[in-house]
Amino acid sequence: MASRGTTETGKLKQNLEEQLDRLMQQLQDLEECREELDADEYEETKKETLEQLSEINDSLKKIMSGDMTLVDELSGMQLAIQAAISQAFKTPEVIRMFAKKQPRQLRTRLAEMDRDLMVGKLERDLHTQQKVEILTALRKLGEKLTPDEEMFLSTNAGAALNQFEKVSTDLGSGDKVFALASFEVEKAKQ
Repeated sequence: MASRGTTETGKLKQNLEEQLDRLMQQLQDLEECREELDADEYEETKKETLEQLSEINDSLKKIMSGDMTLVDELSGMQLAIQAAISQAFKTPEVIRMFAKKQPRQLRTRLAEMDRDLMVGKLERDLHTQQKVEILTALRKLGEKLTPDEEMFLSTNAGAALNQFEKVSTDLGSGDKVFALASFEVEKAKQ
């Protein structure tokens, strides 16, 4: 899995620290060679070195305080959604239909599951889990749920699905959720 910038941020911090050390050494060397330089050359070189030191110090402070990082907000949101999707949906078929925005296929799958439960082809626990996943996906797709479906969902939805609801709502755009779900489906195929 990609480092989402954490490795790169660490390398950036290390490079800045090395530059800081180099500039400090440059200042020390400048003081030792002061007699060999004319006054203007010494002052100009010292001024440039101090400016570079100040810039690097500012960058280091930003990184250390968390104000500057190569881990962007979108990567953070993507990680949160991936975690929510992986915890909320256990059925790849439901993830696939959700990612492809296929509410009719989800409704068909739900009817097949209800039938399979009645004839004994599907265990109640598995039926409940998958039905909750499908109803959650349908709700996220903007489908109107019946009062019975809403009741079933509120009774049986677990913490993972509630977390998925929260993360995907916080994200704002359903297209981002769908794009990530599609990515998760493709990743699962490999």
